[in-house]
Amino acid sequence: QVQLQESGPGLVKPSQTLSLTCTVSGGSITTNYYYWNWIRQPPGKGLEWMGAIHYSGSIYYSPSLKSRTSISRDTSKNQFTLRLASVTPEDTAVYYCARSYALKTTGWVRDYDDWGQGTQVTVSS
Repeated sequence: QVQLQESGPGLVKPSQTLSLTCTVSGGSITTNYYYWNWIRQPPGKGLEWMGAIHYSGSIYYSPSLKSRTSISRDTSKNQFTLRLASVTPEDTAVYYCARSYALKTTGWVRDYDDWGQGTQVTVSS
């Protein structure tokens, strides 16, 4: 059973860069043909897909966040990372990492096979 665990600071100041890491256990992030996703849920709103990295290393971003988002991976640690630049209070959300078998750009829970527990990130001075 694959398990995902998000980690990173819970508080980020406006204009700074948010950085989160997802550590995967019970399976490899280079296993055919999975996608490893970042998804967030602002308070009172639905889930928003942010981007994904494919087992092959290809990276996909939400068009609305592409200019500020960077996703990378460390295969030696079986981790993938999200960086979101120039954050504002509107980036306050619970951030999740999740696995999917196909590229899903939705916020539908059912589109993802496995989820991390989520981590709260608050953007505030």
